[in-house]
Amino acid sequence: MSVAAKIERGRGVSLWRQIAEKLQSDIAAGIYLPGTQLPTEQELAAKYSVNRHTVRRAIGSLAEEGALTATRGRGTFVSERTILYPISERTRFSEIVSANKRQPGGRLISSGEEAASAEVAEHLGLEEGEMVIRGETLRVADGRPITVGTYWINKSLVPNFIADYAELGSVSKVFERAGCGDYRRTKSWVSAVPCDAHDAGLMQITAGAPILEVYSINVTESGEPIQYTRARFRGDVVQLELGN
Repeated sequence: MSVAAKIERGRGVSLWRQIAEKLQSDIAAGIYLPGTQLPTEQELAAKYSVNRHTVRRAIGSLAEEGALTATRGRGTFVSERTILYPISERTRFSEIVSANKRQPGGRLISSGEEAASAEVAEHLGLEEGEMVIRGETLRVADGRPITVGTYWINKSLVPNFIADYAELGSVSKVFERAGCGDYRRTKSWVSAVPCDAHDAGLMQITAGAPILEVYSINVTESGEPIQYTRARFRGDVVQLELGN
C-alpha cells in the first residue's frame, strides 16, 4: 500500500495530475507490479478523498502514456514492459532478454523422439519418417512467461541432444558441445494468430488473445539445417524487430 496517499489542494497542480504522479511513483517503486490490477476507481477515490471522475481522468492519462491498460469489464492493469526482440541471424533468447535488463529463465516442458512429418522433413532436409528430436520449452523474463517454443532437431547432427539439454538447459550450449555452436538463422515467417488454450495456460493469458507466431530455420556454419522452430510470443509484451 502506498504511504503517500495524501494529495495537496490549492498548490496549483490539478488533483488528477497529482494522483497520476502518485500512481506512477507507486509503479516505479514496485507497489504495483507489471501485469497486476490496480484498485478500483471507487477504492482509489476513497484513498485520495476525491470523486471517481478525478480518478478516472488520472487513469486515462496514464493509459494514454502506455503505463496502464484499462479493459472494460476487467479493470485497470499495470502495463507490461515491452521486450524488444530482434529476429536476426544470431537470435539467442538469454542474450536478448538480458539486453532488455530482464532476467531470462525457463523450463523444458517435454522432449522426445518422433518420426518427421512431411513439413518437418522438408525444412530439415530429411526424408519423411526419419527420426528427429522434438522439444517444447517455456521461456520467461523476470519470472513471467513470454514465449512457448516447439522445435525439431536434426538428430544426426546432435545425437545426444536430450541428455545434454537435461544437463545444460540451453539449446545453444548443447549445439556448441556437438560442434555446431556457430549456427545461424536463415529464414523466419511471422504472423499474428489467436492463442490456443494450451499456450494460453502456459503463458498465463486469455485463450484467443493475439500472439505472435514465428517459424524459423537454423543451420550450421556449413549451411546444413539443424533446427526447425515454431515459437509463440505474447503480443502484449514482446515487440519483434526484423533484421539481418
